[in-house]
Amino acid sequence: MAVTESLQALLRRRDNDHRGITGRFEVENSHPWHTAGALPTRPNVSVVIPAHNVEYCLPAVLDALSAQTTAAEVVVVDDASTDGTAEIARRHTAVDQLIRLPGHLGSAAARNVGAVAASGSTIVFLDADMVLPPHVIADLAARAHEGAVLIGFRHGIDHGAEPPDTPDVHADHRVRWRPPVGRPLLYSGIVLDEPVDGRPLDHTHDLLDLGFGRTYYDWDLPRMVVTALLAVPRHALFEVGGFAPEFGALGWGMEDTHLGAKLIAAGLLVIPVRQAVGFHLNPPDAAALWQAKLASWPATLRHYRSLLAAPPPRRSALFAAETLRLLSRCEVNR
Repeated sequence: MAVTESLQALLRRRDNDHRGITGRFEVENSHPWHTAGALPTRPNVSVVIPAHNVEYCLPAVLDALSAQTTAAEVVVVDDASTDGTAEIARRHTAVDQLIRLPGHLGSAAARNVGAVAASGSTIVFLDADMVLPPHVIADLAARAHEGAVLIGFRHGIDHGAEPPDTPDVHADHRVRWRPPVGRPLLYSGIVLDEPVDGRPLDHTHDLLDLGFGRTYYDWDLPRMVVTALLAVPRHALFEVGGFAPEFGALGWGMEDTHLGAKLIAAGLLVIPVRQAVGFHLNPPDAAALWQAKLASWPATLRHYRSLLAAPPPRRSALFAAETLRLLSRCEVNR
């Protein structure tokens, strides 16, 4: 039977009580959920990295993947880079597959192609500017669950700056958040009349309180799903039709939020893994790039709102067929 409820209506009916999953993990492994060190018994993970003109940071990202305590398949999808990105990936021993798109199609299309080409039952989406500590892939693999989306976090590092010894989860806006006062917030449009020292993760009890479509100021559960570091069951990704590639044509943002909304509507729970934190290596032109991203934000947000008002797509077979057709037009190395 076709789903006729809107995506927004379905989100309001989904809880996010993930204590059954986290509690069972702690009992079975005698290990806290938010502590590094648990090793997966049967790791079956593929890391998918969309990459476009990232020669400034990709070597460090791949070196960090080589140093992980648990091995994972690594698939780099080069989104028609014009610098040395593809050559770096081609030569690096951490990379199992290098796929070059036939044109600059955007990160959503790149992630879809990488997920279809990957063999793991869990797909870890990793941005090409995220350097992971050695334990992170093992932590995600040990906690992977067919009913859960696992979110990691990022600690931004200015270009050329020396990072600290370990990344700090509180550097991520989803953990420590200080919004502007007196102007509309980006996502919700609400205007705050006094400063807020926000703790989205703490104040929502690890996102438990964001079920049923509830919000924390400018945050809701789909917006917590950020592909900088994200683990998703491959079957669920296919079931909901992957990423919507049209977001790339509109500009920056919302494609990961939309994926999160579809996965939540399909019944998956969103669970933070606080120790899964990577260094986000900002580019040399970070300030100008951020302004360009903000300029396209209204268009992508409008499109996301329109998709919320429609029923979610159920297009797993179509998604696989369309993405395989795109993959057949790509240059595949290794």
